[in-house]
Amino acid sequence: MPQFKLSRTLLLIAAGSPLMAADVVTPPPAPPVSEALPTIVVQGRQDDLVGIAATASEGTTGREQLQWRPLLRPGELLETVPGLIATQHSGTGKANQYFLRGFNLDHGTDFATSVDGMPVNMPTHGHGQGYTDVNFLIPELVDNVTYWKGPYHAAIGDFSAAGGAHIALADTLPANTVGVTIGTDAYIRGLATGNIAVGEGRLVYGLEALGYDGPWVNDENLLKGNGVLRYVNGDQRNGWNVTLMGYGSEWDSTDQIPSRAVEDGTIDRLGAIDPTTGGESSRFSLSGGWHAGDQDQQTRVSLYAIAYRMNLWSNFTYFEADPVNGDQFEQVDRRTILGGEVTHRWQTDVGGVQFDTTAGVQIRTDLISEVGLHQTVERDRIGTVRSDEVQEYALGAFVSSTIFVTEWFRAVPGFRADLYHFDVEAEIPENTGTESDAIASPKLALVFGPWEHTELSVAGGLGFHSNDARGTTTTIDPNDGVTSLDPVDPLVRSTGAEIGIRTSIVDGLRSSISLWWLEIDSELLFIGDAGTTEATRPSERWGIEWSNYWRVAPWLDLDLDYAWTHAEFSDSDAGGDHIPGSPEQIVGAGVTVHHEGWFASLRLRYFGPRPLIEDNSERSDSTTLVNLGAGYTWKQLAFTIEVLNLFDSKDHDIDYFYASQLASEGAPVDDLHYHPVEPFAVRGGVAYTF
Repeated sequence: MPQFKLSRTLLLIAAGSPLMAADVVTPPPAPPVSEALPTIVVQGRQDDLVGIAATASEGTTGREQLQWRPLLRPGELLETVPGLIATQHSGTGKANQYFLRGFNLDHGTDFATSVDGMPVNMPTHGHGQGYTDVNFLIPELVDNVTYWKGPYHAAIGDFSAAGGAHIALADTLPANTVGVTIGTDAYIRGLATGNIAVGEGRLVYGLEALGYDGPWVNDENLLKGNGVLRYVNGDQRNGWNVTLMGYGSEWDSTDQIPSRAVEDGTIDRLGAIDPTTGGESSRFSLSGGWHAGDQDQQTRVSLYAIAYRMNLWSNFTYFEADPVNGDQFEQVDRRTILGGEVTHRWQTDVGGVQFDTTAGVQIRTDLISEVGLHQTVERDRIGTVRSDEVQEYALGAFVSSTIFVTEWFRAVPGFRADLYHFDVEAEIPENTGTESDAIASPKLALVFGPWEHTELSVAGGLGFHSNDARGTTTTIDPNDGVTSLDPVDPLVRSTGAEIGIRTSIVDGLRSSISLWWLEIDSELLFIGDAGTTEATRPSERWGIEWSNYWRVAPWLDLDLDYAWTHAEFSDSDAGGDHIPGSPEQIVGAGVTVHHEGWFASLRLRYFGPRPLIEDNSERSDSTTLVNLGAGYTWKQLAFTIEVLNLFDSKDHDIDYFYASQLASEGAPVDDLHYHPVEPFAVRGGVAYTF
């Protein structure tokens, strides 16, 4: 048992996530620090978390599995979270659209994502609340992805109803590498990564340059650059790091298209109604972390500063609102984000009962110099719907403790309190104002076992997401300057629970199954495409998730994840109780072979049918994609190939049903709008290591 505790401690530190230290359970205290400490390397998709995890639905994906995974986009790293889909309805440079646990998460609402201690979700964003753009990631620099489901984890606050994920950057890389990848549709990517010894530490670096036209009738003309410099000093127990990251991209996008325009031959299925949409975005950050402690306690401090900007041009209804100029609009976001976190973890013995406790304080300030919505024609502004300056302040405090009541039973109570303050300065004086709100979120998990490498867990808790600050002070519709609107509540409550079983009774197989339930109060969300707040109804979701990772042999890994969800509005309405865009079934599966310099990974992703309107009379089809990645290392050369959409599926990335109007039409038409999946593509790369 003592050695098990030491292994768990190193797993937490290696993962680089204060959340794991706060909310994953801990066996009793270890022997004196003078004893040798074993080292854990997370290689698979879960490793053995029996006796460690607080719930059956949490886990970690290690670097090895991440590097073998064929990726169309960086956002697909989050598809290592079982049951999560990352898709796209616009250009490559835009944040992905995410689906999990019966949620159409839009671009990140209700799923909290962080990278290297920095939150990624953007509150009061120009395009959508909780906007989560991970295009600044270089996948080769990611060490692991740790994920949690549901509002049961005290260290996660805003946007946590469906869960969250922490992406940890590598503190060291196996070698220095330079390489190039080329592929169909003018894809070209140059990459340099590695580490250099500097003083008592090491400098980890990554440089990426990417160009891509895509398969679209109108070239995407994507240009992207990424750079990372990370200095690491010390070890897993005591040390510090400083990380500088820079990202910039610009692109032309092919947005979702109306089905009728493809069927009558107006456009190709890879074409666009408005060929002038697109965007540009940049993100620069400076972050640092410090940690110190011993076997009985540890303190961690992280700080970050982020400069972010985005201009996004979209047109989803074409000529419905303005038959003369068209409906294209520009969304703008300019902000500086400052924040940090301090956590302290300690172990105590009270009357023979062991306590492993973590307490923390988190602070975040978003200084938004401009968040706006403008009417445009071919990206030239012809009018302004609204343009605001916003300051948003968030303060959160949490405590969580694992209590080892007996050898076969442990309890993990937690509590979180959050305080928010919004200050909005709008062009319309009536929409200027301040608003504050606070919310308390208790949590509890009970774990029984392990018996025969199997344990049962029960968890429940309260969570929340914040609403767009502009919605909390808006009293006049900015579209007409006359219509009165009611301000919205700043914070939206969520309540969830789950029961699960985790087992590793079969050698090499890590399996878990969970039955979960989640309820959200009336969601009042700011719609960036319209500049106003749209009310949705209270909702209830429940489902089953089954996750499996099996290292069959040292050279063969299998994984299979299945998620089924029932989602409905919980109030009564004649229009129906189905939640548009709520996925009912999601499947992810993979086979990976790796032996003496060779590897091959075949992955399947199934995104099931979804209701598109409340009465379920319009539904999407399912989407099935298969990707293949393979490679071989010979001396200092590494050769890779990726075949994306192996069977050239003609399915859709995403579907919507709403009214739009083409230039040739005299009135809006209700229609299916979709974004096709990217066709069969091949990418080959060569890299030199030194």
